Amino acid sequence: MIQRVVIKNHLSFNEAELNFKPGLSVFTGVSGAGKSVLMSAIMSVFGLADSEARMVEADVLFDFDMSEYGIENEGINAFKMTKTNQTRYFINAQSISKKAITQIASNHIKYLSAKQVNEFENARFLTLLDTLVTDEKHKNNILNLKEIFAEFRHIKADLDRINEEENRIEELKEFAKFEIEKIKAVNPKKDEFDELMQIKKRLSKKDKIEQAWARAEQIYEYESSVINALNISEIDTSFFEDAMNELRVAKESLSMDELDDVDIESVLDRIEALNTIIKRYGSEEEAISVLKKREEELQRYENISFEKTQLQRNFKEIAQKLDEISSKVSESRKSVLNKLENMINGFLKELYMSDVSLQIKPKVCDELGCDEIVLTLNQTTLNKLSSGETNRLRLAFIASESEITKSGNGVIILDEIDANLSGKEAMSIANVLVKISQFYQIFAISHQPQLSSKAQSHFLVEKIGEISSVRQLKEHQRADELARMISGEIVSKEALDFAKELLRG
Repeated sequence: MIQRVVIKNHLSFNEAELNFKPGLSVFTGVSGAGKSVLMSAIMSVFGLADSEARMVEADVLFDFDMSEYGIENEGINAFKMTKTNQTRYFINAQSISKKAITQIASNHIKYLSAKQVNEFENARFLTLLDTLVTDEKHKNNILNLKEIFAEFRHIKADLDRINEEENRIEELKEFAKFEIEKIKAVNPKKDEFDELMQIKKRLSKKDKIEQAWARAEQIYEYESSVINALNISEIDTSFFEDAMNELRVAKESLSMDELDDVDIESVLDRIEALNTIIKRYGSEEEAISVLKKREEELQRYENISFEKTQLQRNFKEIAQKLDEISSKVSESRKSVLNKLENMINGFLKELYMSDVSLQIKPKVCDELGCDEIVLTLNQTTLNKLSSGETNRLRLAFIASESEITKSGNGVIILDEIDANLSGKEAMSIANVLVKISQFYQIFAISHQPQLSSKAQSHFLVEKIGEISSVRQLKEHQRADELARMISGEIVSKEALDFAKELLRG
């Protein structure tokens, strides 16, 4: 529910602040006062219309699905649109694109003059039929249908994959063999490359180390002379003897003998081979993993005929189950189709429209079954109806949906849905909207007193000079506005009496 809207600098409106209640809110005023301008501003904050407003804010009481955009619901969600050099949108102070805000809001805000007619989506018809079926077995069948279809889709995907692979099986086999041979030719071991690089590093220093020690070992020739000099000088020789002993230990611990048998050319060749593998696969371990995977793939390609036969058998079985369960679901839906049709036609009769006809036709199965609901009005399909017929049909559908589910949650915006209608037709629309308003918040622009008289909240849009304003009428002010709508600027006593009669209901 929209609780509050603030508009600043929008065409003829300098500023407007409106507070809304649940139910039916009607906007009236003379032509050109700014009713459509005001409504477009309200829709613009949800990305449903363009606006020249500098700023529009709307406080909405509803839990939106915004997790995809990283926005958390608050007690009251604050929508905002600002326009300076560019138009920007926000929800709860977090910036968001127009496309995203439209997608978020469209699940709650419906503009019935828009071209989208998602009220007539097949899924919504099927959901209503399923709700009308009271047999508990049907509810279990619906659950089984979803489970069976999920398995059906999984098996079909596997079978499609095998059919695709089968068409290029030789190519896949050759690729698998190529990779197997390439990896096996090197036969990498885990961490082998790093170990060889350490050996290479030591080998590259071996000659330098040996040459350096050859020169350093000349110190031993002077060892006795040093000790003799220390003794003559009556200096303790132990520090020198200890140092020489430590030097011998260090030399003995630096054994390069294990490198004598190492073939440097073989090490370098092995490093090069491993490097090629690592560049392709990332590491020796990953190459070993790929080898195992390709061997398994090759084995499966060799056995693909057996796997395909097994999948075809499974697919045939699950397809039969899907056909059986969808047939049961379809029969249950057919048993209540007339009930749904009669309910919609009941509201259409109130709206002085012809009956619709509903048919269930088979279609490609999905998780909701294999049924497609086809709606026709006077042998005319939905896409060929006039906008007036479509909108009244949408009202009849929404009213039927609300009556069946005893629920509804959202905002419906209507722009002169009663335009060019007779008094009785306008009153019929008003009565249907009153029923829908038990479940939806409705904003409607109207030039007819019938709809306006049924409003829970009545807003008057006025224009003085170039400036528009809007205010909510108090109960005693409504009769005057209705009388103006009936008789024009000069209000007659008869018009005022009729207006009061309309308000009394």
